[in-house]
Amino acid sequence: MKIVPTDRDILVVVDLQYDFLPGGSLAVAGGNDIIPLVNRLAAGFRNVVLTQDWHPADHVSFASQHPGKSPFQTIELSYGTQVLWPDHCVWGTRGAALADGLDIPHAQMIVRKGFTREVDSYSGFREADRVTSTGLGGYLAERGLTRVFTVGLALDFCVGWTAIDAAAGHETFVIEDASRAINANGSLERASADMASAGVRRISSGDLF
Repeated sequence: MKIVPTDRDILVVVDLQYDFLPGGSLAVAGGNDIIPLVNRLAAGFRNVVLTQDWHPADHVSFASQHPGKSPFQTIELSYGTQVLWPDHCVWGTRGAALADGLDIPHAQMIVRKGFTREVDSYSGFREADRVTSTGLGGYLAERGLTRVFTVGLALDFCVGWTAIDAAAGHETFVIEDASRAINANGSLERASADMASAGVRRISSGDLF
């Protein structure tokens, strides 16, 4: 049977921003391809929120801030292992902007994350210290929303972390064909295992409507 979204469901559209699209500083292969599908899916949900990576220029996750380090290497921070990234989604830049091709006028909120210099943030719910909340969980609670569907970029980082955090209190689905992965150093395999352990259900757009 098809899954039909109700008024208690929400679609979380993760980080469809220029720096994650082809030509961006941290491009995800095929990132552009999912935008029409995301638009179509969003039209079937009454409740939609967007997340937006939003970093200061000297963010701790940027390899450029660590002499001798290169993108995709790791360092240890107070909250654990941190992957170092190319500079991306610096607030106020074109790279941080949401893609013009997104056509979701009824989206209710944009959740910005990663704006604190000292802490990275993949999840739309909690920063990488796993303590600091973005407020998205409170929004869902106040609205009485119980099922979460996630799409966007990148499946093995921000989409996956968002889904795992959502699953702590909600029935949660990742729509795989409306997402794309970076898949660096086995990250997709790890994310898939972590999502399975958290109870996240992986579906395709054909399972909806």
